[in-house]
Amino acid sequence: MMRIDAYNQVMATYKPQGVRAPKKTQNSSIISGRDQLQISSFGQDLAVAKSAVKDAPDIREDKVSEMTAKYGTEGKTPDVDLDDFASVLLSKYQGVFG
Repeated sequence: MMRIDAYNQVMATYKPQGVRAPKKTQNSSIISGRDQLQISSFGQDLAVAKSAVKDAPDIREDKVSEMTAKYGTEGKTPDVDLDDFASVLLSKYQGVFG
């Protein structure tokens, strides 16, 4: 008899329940049958950041004009000492990588 009762309980769990009436909220108004979407504050911040990146220019004109004024447009390249560059880079990111 125990097995039949357990089977009946399982079947009752998976049996179709039918359509329920809309529930009322705490302020006694009926919930509409619409789906709702809530975006977390992190998601909203991410959307704002994506929009800002999308709207930002690909080329920073102020930097281009500064480099053009300094080196011209004739294909000159800056003379960079690699040891100085490496030491500046290491000092800048020393705290990041330990």
